[in-house]
Amino acid sequence: PPSASPVPRKGFSLPIAHGLGGGSREPQEGIQIMGLGIMGLNCRPQRVSGWILGAPGEGPTCCGSSRVTALTPARMRFLATSAPRPLRPTSSTRDARSRFCASSPQRRIWRSYCAASSSLRPPRPPSPSPAFAFAFALARPAASMALEAARSIPLEAALAECTEALNCFLRNQFSESLEMLQPRTRESMYHALIYATILEMQAMMTFEQEDIAHAGHTMKEAQEICQRFRRKNVASGAFSGRTGGESCTEEELHAEVCYAECLLHRAALTFLQDENMVNFVKGGLKVRSSYLIYRELSSCLQPSRLPASSVRAHLEGGIALGIGAFNLTLSLFPPRILKLLEFAGFSGDKDYGLQQLHQGATTTPNLRALLCTMLLLCYYTFLTFILGVGEDDFTEAEALLSPYLSRYPKSAIFLFFAGRIEEIKGNINEAIKKFEEGCSAQQAWKQFHHMCYWELMWCFAYKGMWKMAYFYADLLSKENRWSKAMYVYMKAAFLSMLPRGEPRPFGEDEVALFRQVSSFKQKIAGKSPPTEKFAIRKARRYKASEHTPLPVPALEMMYMWNGFTVLRKQQELLEGTLNTLTQAEKQLQEVPASEYQVDDKCLVLLLKGLVLKHLHSPAEAEACFSAVHASEKRIRYDHYLVPNALLELSLLYVGQGRNEEAVRLLRKAKNNYKNYSMESRTLFRIHAVLSKLKALQEENGADGATPS
Repeated sequence: PPSASPVPRKGFSLPIAHGLGGGSREPQEGIQIMGLGIMGLNCRPQRVSGWILGAPGEGPTCCGSSRVTALTPARMRFLATSAPRPLRPTSSTRDARSRFCASSPQRRIWRSYCAASSSLRPPRPPSPSPAFAFAFALARPAASMALEAARSIPLEAALAECTEALNCFLRNQFSESLEMLQPRTRESMYHALIYATILEMQAMMTFEQEDIAHAGHTMKEAQEICQRFRRKNVASGAFSGRTGGESCTEEELHAEVCYAECLLHRAALTFLQDENMVNFVKGGLKVRSSYLIYRELSSCLQPSRLPASSVRAHLEGGIALGIGAFNLTLSLFPPRILKLLEFAGFSGDKDYGLQQLHQGATTTPNLRALLCTMLLLCYYTFLTFILGVGEDDFTEAEALLSPYLSRYPKSAIFLFFAGRIEEIKGNINEAIKKFEEGCSAQQAWKQFHHMCYWELMWCFAYKGMWKMAYFYADLLSKENRWSKAMYVYMKAAFLSMLPRGEPRPFGEDEVALFRQVSSFKQKIAGKSPPTEKFAIRKARRYKASEHTPLPVPALEMMYMWNGFTVLRKQQELLEGTLNTLTQAEKQLQEVPASEYQVDDKCLVLLLKGLVLKHLHSPAEAEACFSAVHASEKRIRYDHYLVPNALLELSLLYVGQGRNEEAVRLLRKAKNNYKNYSMESRTLFRIHAVLSKLKALQEENGADGATPS
């Protein structure tokens, strides 16, 4: 309430008929009520309905709940264009006040007030229509929205400012970028969306719950801003291009795209922040709502039917981003999961998704070109590498990255992707150089350093420099929150690869580190990450006082991240790895028998077979994989070894042109083994190989076993 007229402690002057009747605007006689707060500036009556009139010059106050809300002069100017003079309290209001003052000490005061005020009140004005009463009750939000809409900036200007803010971000000027966007986040849907997206990116890298919660709140506000610009008949959430797409204004179409994007971002933050099933379902519903909006926009608004303007490319880019991301992501799932998603209304086509993302990445000027490019780079350098068959085609990734790296040579983001491309090409020294440049390019966001630390850790592991790999794992365990269990496990794994008599850095002991791994367990989207579960299960054997050490834990985890695909690019790295595995094999033969002996021998055979395959010794490699398969019934703990041995053997057969035998092995690995460690990763890789074989069969028109 306004504080211009303070209220005495023992009573206050109650204005009765300010501005009522005959168009008079002068205040009439007030009544002094001692010790009773019924109406006026600071009163807090129980829940009433009606209107309480404010002090002279301050306008009325609306009482629609247990708290009295004053209408400011700015809101009154808005209301004055469409509303008559304020209403007096209704009969329901007086009844509520009577109940409020029903106690005996106050009854006499209330009766005196009613008797005195009846002579002062002018005749009752005509009752307003229900529509006006409802509109007036919503005066505060309506006035606020009208004032914010009046301040909104044109689409072209907003997109230009957001593009400049993104340029600052790519030049490592992260704070300046946020400062450019923040002042207009309440006026422009694009300012709100880009501002919230940058905060979301930061929260996902820090993994601090406060940052995630703040990013989620900011993204929710951005969604509300987008809601304000949407077409009114779709304000409930469902957009139908068939009924309203063509009649939407350009601004409303942009609002639909931004709204769908906000839903997708909020779903991702929900999965990171909340662990209970209810919020997980809520996140899934947000994803589905976003998918339906994108699908309607794509099917009903063809590029030829979009409004021709200077901002049309931004609209096309937004639709291409959503459609491409959904199609590409859904197409990666194995058929078993994809059938469930199709039942829920989802569908995915990898080729169409890649086409849409490439279109969005190459269409300029386009605000979403950066996001399309980053999604494609992640797909080519991470998804196809870790969950695929390790194909060597980097031309698409390099073509996408080259113009950005020329324009932003010191950008931490693009230096990271440049290093990643060099790493998977096998140019380890060049990759290390790029990652180190990325770390030195900026100091504002240490999270970009952590991304480089993770890759540097693996680069030195490929070279067998275990102490350097330990150093970066140690930095991650102290500075990053993404997966402390994994970081501590990798520290212990690298230390265990050193000779027994060699001093350990910082005096740490791998046994003590292995025993700490389970204490750092966490959940993402309500579930522990598969790699964390794998690390915790492998470290479990160190809980016993008389433990059996893991033979080659660093190389085992390297296989889980498909690192042997990198090793095959350099003969020197393969030979060094083969020597390490040969030594481990000899040590297993020398130690006393234990419950883990068969599991450890099969692990070494699987990794040795991979190295021999890449060293062009297919017969020896096949013998190793077959030996693992033959030991299936004797394996006690590491049941993942058998389906992965069948997968690697099928890849060996594919390289030899024995596709029918490969398909049979893949079907066996897919259908005969369940509930083993890292099962999803293995199924993704099996799906990738089967898809490749199916494409080759369709291309060549060959008969034989049908991949499925």
